[in-house]
Amino acid sequence: MAFSFGMSKVNSTLYTIEKKVEAEDAAVKDDQEVTTFPKVPNFTLGQAGGFLQNQSPGKNRASKNEKREDAVLPLGATTLGSIWSPPLPSPWRNVTWTKETKDTLMEMVKTYKPASDYVSEARVLLLGPVGAGKSSFISSVQSVFSGRVLNRAMVGSSSSTGFTKKLQSFSIRAGREKTDGTTALALCDVMGIGEGEMTGLTLHDALCVIQGHVPEGHQFVPEQPVKSETSGYIKKPGLKDKVHCVVFVVDASKINTYSKVLSSTFQKLREHISNLGVHQVALLTHVDEVCKETSQDITHVYRSSTVQQLMAKAGALLGMATSYIVPVKNYSAQLELEESTDILLLTAVDHILQYVHLYFQDTATECKRPFEA
Repeated sequence: MAFSFGMSKVNSTLYTIEKKVEAEDAAVKDDQEVTTFPKVPNFTLGQAGGFLQNQSPGKNRASKNEKREDAVLPLGATTLGSIWSPPLPSPWRNVTWTKETKDTLMEMVKTYKPASDYVSEARVLLLGPVGAGKSSFISSVQSVFSGRVLNRAMVGSSSSTGFTKKLQSFSIRAGREKTDGTTALALCDVMGIGEGEMTGLTLHDALCVIQGHVPEGHQFVPEQPVKSETSGYIKKPGLKDKVHCVVFVVDASKINTYSKVLSSTFQKLREHISNLGVHQVALLTHVDEVCKETSQDITHVYRSSTVQQLMAKAGALLGMATSYIVPVKNYSAQLELEESTDILLLTAVDHILQYVHLYFQDTATECKRPFEA
C-alpha cells in the first residue's frame, strides 16, 4: 500500500509539471505570434522581376487585430520591387572603374574619325519602344562630355506616350564650350517603336531613315509613310545621309512585359537592316532599377546575376547574341555626374563605334567615292 500511495503521488506531481510546461509553451507561442514572428505574407513575381505582396483578406497580419508595416520580405525582394541576389564571385565582363579608364575612353571618342575622307561623322540610329531611354542615352552621353548633367534631347516623363516624333540628329560636342568643337559621332533619335505597325515608327519608315531618304526634322505619322513625294525626300542619298549603325534600346525593368508582337517587330527590323549591310548592337537601360546591388553601386553591374539573366532575355527578345548588348545607366534624377556611370556610358559608345568601323570597312568601295552634296 505504501508503494501504491508513493506512485500515485509521483504521478500527480508529474501531471502538475506537464500542465505547467504546456501553459508556459502556450504563452510563449502566443507571445511569438503576436509580437515577434508575424506570418510571412505570400509573394508572387512581379512584372519587372520584383516580388509583389498578395493582398488576401484576413491574411498577412502580424497579430489578430493589427497589420505590421515592416513585414518580412522573402529572399530576393526589396521594398523597391527590385531583386536582391548575392553578387557573383567574379564579374562576367571586366571593367576597370578608374578615372584613367574614363579619360582614355573619352579621348578615344574625341579622336575617332570615320574611315572615309568623305564622311565627317558617323550616324548612329537609336531604335526602341517608347520610354526605353533613347533620348535619355543621347543626353547622358552629351552630359559626360559637357561635364554636367543636361538634357540635350528632349525627354518625356510618360512611358506610354513618347516625346520624340521627328528625326533629330545630335552631334556630340567634345566639351562644354562651343569652341571645343564636336566629335565625329552623331546620335539620331526617332519616334518610338509601337506594338503594331500603326502605333509608332513603322518598319517602312525606319528603313527609309537607315537608307538616308528621310530629311532632318521630318515629322513621322504612321498613317503617312515616307515616300518620294514627301517634303525634303532625299532621292539619291550619299554615304553621309545614311545610318552607319543601328542601336536597339530596351528597358531592363520592362523586359518581362514586352509582348511577342514587339519581339516579332524587332526581329523583322533586324532581318531587313542586316540585308542593308548595317551592323546592330543593343543597350539594356535602367539596370540600376532591377537589382538592389546595382542600385547602390553601378560598378556591381557585371557581378549581378539578375542583370546577366536580363541580358539573356534581351537577347531573346531581339534575336541577338548577348555579346552585342551592353548595359547602361542613364542620367535621370541626378544633378551631378558619377564617374562609374560615365564609364558605363562611354563603354557603350566605344562598343557602338567598333561596329560603325566595321560598316565602313564593309563598304570600303563606297567610302572611297565622294558623297553627293
